[in-house]
Amino acid sequence: QVQLVESGGGLVQAGGSLRLSCAASPSISTINVMGWYRQAPGKQREVVADITTSGATKNSDSVKGRITISRNNAMNTVSLQMNSLKPEDTDVYYCYAELRYTLEQYWGQGAQVAVTS
Repeated sequence: QVQLVESGGGLVQAGGSLRLSCAASPSISTINVMGWYRQAPGKQREVVADITTSGATKNSDSVKGRITISRNNAMNTVSLQMNSLKPEDTDVYYCYAELRYTLEQYWGQGAQVAVTS
């Protein structure tokens, strides 16, 4: 069982920045992919970005050029730096982790991001 604990998020004006962080506990070596997705009530889930242990990243087109995902493999932490935020970025952001061999996925409790115009 992997627990993911998120931190960061909050309220920011359009054009501002926020940083989300997530730590996996226990810190196990079989986590392959870590990333973030967002989902507002009634909306479809969107994978914002993810990163593998080798550093390969994928970003959603909606945030491309405005976000940077980074990871510390030794600590099993992942961070999402979000810049030039827009009101449409308002959402609950969930950290997730996928195990290498079993492909089991785990999710955090969610971090609220609210962007005002």
